[in-house]
Amino acid sequence: MNANEQAHALNWEMGDTSRIPFAAYTQAALHQLEMERFFYQKHWSYVGLEVEVAEVGDFKRTAVGERSVIMVRDAQGQVQVFENVCAHRGMQFMRERHGNRKELVCPYHQWSYNLQGQLQGVPFRRGVRQGGKVNGGMPADFKTEDHSLTPLKVATRGGVVFASFDHDVESLEDFMGPTILHYFDRLFDGRKLTLLGYNRQRIPGNWKLMLENIKDPYHPGLLHSWFVTFGLWRADNKSELKMDVHHRHGAMVSTRGAMGKADQVTQVSSFKEDMKLNDDRFLDIVPEAWWNGPSAAMVTLFPSVIFQQQVNSVSTRHIQPDGQGAFDFVWTHFGFAEDTPEMTRRRLRQSNLFGPAGFVSADDGEVIELSQMGFEQKPEHRALAELGGRDVADADHMVTESLIRGMYEYWRKVMQA
Repeated sequence: MNANEQAHALNWEMGDTSRIPFAAYTQAALHQLEMERFFYQKHWSYVGLEVEVAEVGDFKRTAVGERSVIMVRDAQGQVQVFENVCAHRGMQFMRERHGNRKELVCPYHQWSYNLQGQLQGVPFRRGVRQGGKVNGGMPADFKTEDHSLTPLKVATRGGVVFASFDHDVESLEDFMGPTILHYFDRLFDGRKLTLLGYNRQRIPGNWKLMLENIKDPYHPGLLHSWFVTFGLWRADNKSELKMDVHHRHGAMVSTRGAMGKADQVTQVSSFKEDMKLNDDRFLDIVPEAWWNGPSAAMVTLFPSVIFQQQVNSVSTRHIQPDGQGAFDFVWTHFGFAEDTPEMTRRRLRQSNLFGPAGFVSADDGEVIELSQMGFEQKPEHRALAELGGRDVADADHMVTESLIRGMYEYWRKVMQA
């Protein structure tokens, strides 16, 4: 049975997407079909922030799906993205994660490329003179212009860089759609960004589980003691859940409520009424004008990235799959050039909630790993996503799993085409 047949053979119990078969997370052939259809065709993927390659020659090694790519600022000041594969013998030649180069050189045979990915240097192209004759050399019809690095289509908006292997992909704005574009532009509104730092972790779980996690308002006030105790994200907060027309992207938006006890949402083991901070600066929260109300907005742009605002901490979270059972999760924390030194320190301090050892995010990595273990133990079973019903719709509350159902509605449409 090929991957397309496997996608059609999955057992969706109710006929909708409210019960998700475990096999969707465990089958290697399905995973490879996902890479082709979601990461390499008809989709934009996040690759980084323009501030990461601020100067000519600055580069960043990153990934689109499972393919290594290089983002670089060329001599004309434009951002380029190439596949990190030498045109000669196929080596992934760039090993550093960040740096600055005048040219891109593969160490294997010293083939060199300019910052637009064009081949410019081939050692011994015209052979080597020895004993009165020329030995070797490339054939007479060898042309450097036929051997450039593979370029990706690039789009930038608000200082964020996206790339696609599909040069016929729709515009980035159409890909996001107006609803999600509104929340994207709320965060990336044209202000110059500043780079604050990175976290990176390997999570032994299927890549889709992280998108589910950020589309799931059910768990934050149950799993995360920090959120429910200090009122950063609770089921009784003013909130809304929004999707694009295809239901692939989503936004969870919340306004911070009060700390302390509220019967319906704090009768859970994760609520710690007597929890106190040794350093209360972690809750030194200063509302910013650009929030326009919400103190948290989590935007999932399928398939590759989450844009996060949790009070004053802002970051991107990049999903880089590695087989059906693992992915790298890369956090890029940033601020704005207009920030005061006090605000920069505040953003950095609050970033301790997130990342692999974060007060909040450490919980997510662990439950994703344990979920994957359960899927592999019982591959014929299924997960439930029935909170709030079985339909797919926007909501003005947190007590629903509608965004997860919507994502799998889109997943089925593409995978079963």
